Amino acid sequence: MDLGRLDLNLLVTLEALLTEQNVTRAAARLHLSQPAVSAQLSRLRDAFEDPLLLPAQRGMTPTAKALAMLDPLRQALDQVRNAVTSQLDFDPSRADLTVNIACSDYMQVAVLQPLVLRWRSVAPGIRVAVRQFDPARLEAQMASGEIDLGFLTPTEATPGVRIRHLFHERYVMIARRRHRLLKERVTLRDFARLEHVVVSTEGGGFTTPVDHALAALGQRRQVVLSAASFLFVPDIVSRSELVALVPERLVKGRATGLRVMDPPFQVQGFEMCMVWHERNHGHAGQRWLREAVLAEVGGGTSG
Repeated sequence: MDLGRLDLNLLVTLEALLTEQNVTRAAARLHLSQPAVSAQLSRLRDAFEDPLLLPAQRGMTPTAKALAMLDPLRQALDQVRNAVTSQLDFDPSRADLTVNIACSDYMQVAVLQPLVLRWRSVAPGIRVAVRQFDPARLEAQMASGEIDLGFLTPTEATPGVRIRHLFHERYVMIARRRHRLLKERVTLRDFARLEHVVVSTEGGGFTTPVDHALAALGQRRQVVLSAASFLFVPDIVSRSELVALVPERLVKGRATGLRVMDPPFQVQGFEMCMVWHERNHGHAGQRWLREAVLAEVGGGTSG
């Protein structure tokens, strides 16, 4: 038998015929005409090289081959029906799903941490794997199914993925609450005289776009520490006389021991977005996850 040429609808018809053992009742069950079901039965007999159902005094009697196929056929079709139904009617409370998310350490704290804590109560069967964020490989990882969701800036997104804006992030200045040199109102000159921590994602850099902005204003700050991660910054600032500019969501609601304030000059913020591959776009579980992310950040619906 050439399975590649076997229509799945024929197997549905076979299941109905074997269950009802009557062409008329099978046709009613399938919402088809009796001639249409009879024609499909003829094709099934040719495909399986067996009569499958024989005329009887009342209805039809399955052959031995047909009876042997009934249970495996029903189980296989039930699996198909369950797979389709689960995608149309996703229940997070009963879901068994693993999601792979790629994002920076900042987004892990700002967005992913509160999301995972919420999911533990509403969707306990969802497992989250946080993956290393590599913008250059992200599209290929999504196409292969290695990554489901990515959080990044729009400039890092590639044309081959779907994209949804999440939020605009701004920078705030942080210092320890009892900083001995910090005045109630920090001027631009005060800011420049303080000792600063900066984050260099490439590693080892002591200059950021903030320094170019300060230079345009005739000021130069003292950068004494270059960190590779934002996660390092709040703790060391709370334990020292150092100050730093950090994304607001990094410290919002978790600024214990820190003073959070606006910088004394305009600092350009940045946009964050969520990306996913077309292969996951129609998956009900993945859609629910995207909607949960948008609800967390107040970004609307993902489509």
